[in-house]
Amino acid sequence: MLRGIDVSSHQSSSYDTDGLSFVFVKATEGRSYVNPKLAAQTKRGRDAGLVVGFYHFLWPGNLTAQAEYFVAKAPEKRGDILAVDWETTGEGTRASNAEKDRFIRKVKELRPHHRVILYANRHFWLNVDTTSYAGDGLWIADYVTAGKPRIQADWRFHQYTDDPLDRNVADFSSESALREWAGG
Repeated sequence: MLRGIDVSSHQSSSYDTDGLSFVFVKATEGRSYVNPKLAAQTKRGRDAGLVVGFYHFLWPGNLTAQAEYFVAKAPEKRGDILAVDWETTGEGTRASNAEKDRFIRKVKELRPHHRVILYANRHFWLNVDTTSYAGDGLWIADYVTAGKPRIQADWRFHQYTDDPLDRNVADFSSESALREWAGG
Protein backbone atom coordinates (compact mmCIF):
# COMPACT_ATOMS: atom_id res chain seq x y z
CA MET A 1 0.00 0.00 0.00
CA LEU A 2 1.19 3.48 -0.87
CA ARG A 3 0.64 6.29 1.64
CA GLY A 4 -0.78 9.73 0.97
CA ILE A 5 -2.82 12.57 2.41
CA ASP A 6 -5.45 15.02 1.29
CA VAL A 7 -5.33 18.70 2.19
CA SER A 8 -7.54 21.76 1.98
CA SER A 9 -7.37 25.33 3.25
CA HIS A 10 -7.60 23.89 6.78
CA GLN A 11 -4.09 22.41 6.47
CA SER A 12 -0.71 24.01 6.13
CA SER A 13 0.91 24.66 2.77
CA SER A 14 4.11 23.17 4.18
CA TYR A 15 2.63 19.79 5.09
CA ASP A 16 5.01 16.91 5.84
CA THR A 17 5.71 14.80 2.75
CA ASP A 18 7.99 12.18 4.34
CA GLY A 19 6.89 8.67 3.40
CA LEU A 20 4.16 9.88 1.06
CA SER A 21 3.58 8.86 -2.56
CA PHE A 22 0.57 11.06 -3.31
CA VAL A 23 -1.45 14.07 -2.19
CA PHE A 24 -4.95 15.22 -3.06
CA VAL A 25 -5.46 18.99 -2.83
CA LYS A 26 -8.90 20.58 -2.58
CA ALA A 27 -9.23 22.85 -5.59
CA THR A 28 -12.82 24.06 -5.74
CA GLU A 29 -16.32 23.84 -4.34
CA GLY A 30 -19.56 24.64 -6.10
CA ARG A 31 -19.14 27.45 -8.63
CA SER A 32 -17.44 30.13 -6.55
CA TYR A 33 -14.91 28.73 -4.07
CA VAL A 34 -11.23 28.20 -4.79
CA ASN A 35 -8.88 26.92 -2.09
CA PRO A 36 -6.69 29.96 -1.27
CA LYS A 37 -3.75 27.59 -0.60
CA LEU A 38 -4.18 25.66 -3.89
CA ALA A 39 -1.01 26.93 -5.58
CA ALA A 40 1.22 26.55 -2.51
CA GLN A 41 -0.13 23.10 -1.57
CA THR A 42 0.26 21.93 -5.18
CA LYS A 43 3.84 23.22 -5.34
CA ARG A 44 4.68 21.43 -2.09
CA GLY A 45 3.46 18.10 -3.51
CA ARG A 46 5.16 18.56 -6.88
CA ASP A 47 8.45 19.66 -5.26
CA ALA A 48 8.39 16.46 -3.17
CA GLY A 49 7.84 14.35 -6.30
CA LEU A 50 4.38 13.15 -5.24
CA VAL A 51 1.58 12.13 -7.57
CA VAL A 52 -0.84 15.07 -7.24
CA GLY A 53 -4.60 14.95 -7.38
CA PHE A 54 -7.22 17.66 -7.12
CA TYR A 55 -10.76 17.43 -5.83
CA HIS A 56 -13.97 19.38 -6.21
CA PHE A 57 -16.61 19.44 -3.46
CA LEU A 58 -19.83 18.84 -5.39
CA TRP A 59 -23.02 20.81 -4.76
CA PRO A 60 -26.38 19.96 -6.31
CA GLY A 61 -27.32 21.76 -9.53
CA ASN A 62 -25.38 23.47 -12.32
CA LEU A 63 -23.24 20.39 -13.01
CA THR A 64 -21.77 21.60 -16.30
CA ALA A 65 -20.87 24.95 -14.75
CA GLN A 66 -19.28 23.22 -11.74
CA ALA A 67 -17.25 20.88 -13.96
CA GLU A 68 -16.07 23.79 -16.11
CA TYR A 69 -15.18 25.78 -12.98
CA PHE A 70 -13.22 22.85 -11.52
CA VAL A 71 -11.14 22.19 -14.64
CA ALA A 72 -10.54 25.91 -15.11
CA LYS A 73 -9.11 26.24 -11.60
CA ALA A 74 -7.38 22.88 -11.01
CA PRO A 75 -3.81 22.85 -12.32
CA GLU A 76 -3.35 20.71 -15.41
CA LYS A 77 -0.36 18.42 -15.71
CA ARG A 78 -0.21 14.99 -17.28
CA GLY A 79 -0.52 12.39 -14.55
CA ASP A 80 -2.61 14.52 -12.19
CA ILE A 81 -5.74 12.82 -10.85
CA LEU A 82 -9.09 14.59 -10.62
CA ALA A 83 -11.72 13.67 -8.04
CA VAL A 84 -15.26 14.62 -7.14
CA ASP A 85 -15.99 14.82 -3.40
CA TRP A 86 -19.61 13.65 -3.06
CA GLU A 87 -21.10 14.09 0.39
CA THR A 88 -23.59 16.19 2.31
CA THR A 89 -23.04 19.95 1.96
CA GLY A 90 -22.91 22.40 4.84
CA GLU A 91 -26.54 23.22 4.04
CA GLY A 92 -27.59 19.59 4.45
CA THR A 93 -28.15 18.99 0.73
CA ARG A 94 -26.36 16.70 -1.68
CA ALA A 95 -26.02 16.16 -5.39
CA SER A 96 -28.14 13.29 -6.70
CA ASN A 97 -26.71 10.10 -8.18
CA ALA A 98 -27.48 11.38 -11.67
CA GLU A 99 -25.75 14.69 -10.92
CA LYS A 100 -22.68 12.92 -9.51
CA ASP A 101 -22.49 10.72 -12.60
CA ARG A 102 -22.97 13.65 -15.00
CA PHE A 103 -20.26 15.65 -13.22
CA ILE A 104 -17.72 12.82 -13.51
CA ARG A 105 -18.56 12.33 -17.20
CA LYS A 106 -18.32 16.06 -17.91
CA VAL A 107 -14.91 16.34 -16.22
CA LYS A 108 -13.75 13.29 -18.24
CA GLU A 109 -14.96 15.05 -21.39
CA LEU A 110 -13.17 18.30 -20.47
CA ARG A 111 -9.94 16.56 -19.38
CA PRO A 112 -9.87 13.31 -21.40
CA HIS A 113 -6.23 12.52 -20.56
CA HIS A 114 -6.79 12.55 -16.80
CA ARG A 115 -8.11 9.91 -14.43
CA VAL A 116 -11.35 11.09 -12.80
CA ILE A 117 -12.41 9.33 -9.61
CA LEU A 118 -15.18 9.46 -7.02
CA TYR A 119 -14.60 10.23 -3.33
CA ALA A 120 -17.42 9.04 -1.08
CA ASN A 121 -17.70 7.93 2.50
CA ARG A 122 -18.85 4.41 3.30
CA HIS A 123 -22.38 5.55 4.19
CA PHE A 124 -22.83 7.29 0.82
CA TRP A 125 -21.39 4.35 -1.09
CA LEU A 126 -23.59 1.78 0.65
CA ASN A 127 -26.79 3.75 1.27
CA VAL A 128 -26.99 6.73 -1.09
CA ASP A 129 -25.25 5.59 -4.27
CA THR A 130 -27.51 3.66 -6.63
CA THR A 131 -25.39 3.64 -9.80
CA SER A 132 -21.98 2.44 -8.51
CA TYR A 133 -20.43 4.78 -11.07
CA ALA A 134 -17.05 6.02 -9.84
CA GLY A 135 -15.42 7.06 -13.11
CA ASP A 136 -11.89 5.66 -13.20
CA GLY A 137 -11.86 4.55 -9.60
CA LEU A 138 -13.30 4.79 -6.12
CA TRP A 139 -11.72 6.73 -3.26
CA ILE A 140 -13.56 5.47 -0.20
CA ALA A 141 -13.59 7.05 3.26
CA ASP A 142 -14.02 4.53 6.06
CA TYR A 143 -12.19 5.12 9.34
CA VAL A 144 -10.89 1.64 10.01
CA THR A 145 -7.60 -0.18 9.46
CA ALA A 146 -5.70 1.27 6.47
CA GLY A 147 -6.46 -0.69 3.32
CA LYS A 148 -9.43 -2.54 4.85
CA PRO A 149 -12.53 -0.46 4.00
CA ARG A 150 -15.77 -2.26 4.82
CA ILE A 151 -17.16 -2.41 1.28
CA GLN A 152 -17.39 -5.10 -1.39
CA ALA A 153 -16.45 -2.81 -4.29
CA ASP A 154 -13.04 -2.39 -5.89
CA TRP A 155 -11.33 0.78 -4.71
CA ARG A 156 -8.13 2.66 -5.60
CA PHE A 157 -7.73 4.95 -2.57
CA HIS A 158 -8.85 4.55 1.04
CA GLN A 159 -9.08 7.46 3.49
CA TYR A 160 -8.75 5.67 6.82
CA THR A 161 -8.47 8.51 9.34
CA ASP A 162 -8.85 12.26 9.73
CA ASP A 163 -6.84 12.50 12.96
CA PRO A 164 -4.73 14.61 12.97
CA LEU A 165 -5.22 14.95 9.20
CA ASP A 166 -6.77 12.99 6.34
CA ARG A 167 -4.54 9.98 5.74
CA ASN A 168 -4.99 7.64 2.82
CA VAL A 169 -3.55 4.53 1.23
CA ALA A 170 -3.58 3.61 -2.44
CA ASP A 171 -3.98 0.07 -3.74
CA PHE A 172 -1.03 -0.03 -6.12
CA SER A 173 1.96 -2.36 -6.05
CA SER A 174 4.45 0.48 -6.38
CA GLU A 175 4.76 4.20 -6.88
CA SER A 176 5.64 3.58 -10.54
CA ALA A 177 2.41 1.57 -10.91
CA LEU A 178 0.47 4.53 -9.49
CA ARG A 179 2.25 6.94 -11.83
CA GLU A 180 1.56 4.69 -14.82
CA TRP A 181 -2.13 4.40 -13.92
CA ALA A 182 -2.45 8.15 -13.27
CA GLY A 183 -0.77 8.93 -16.59
CA GLY A 184 -3.29 7.06 -18.37
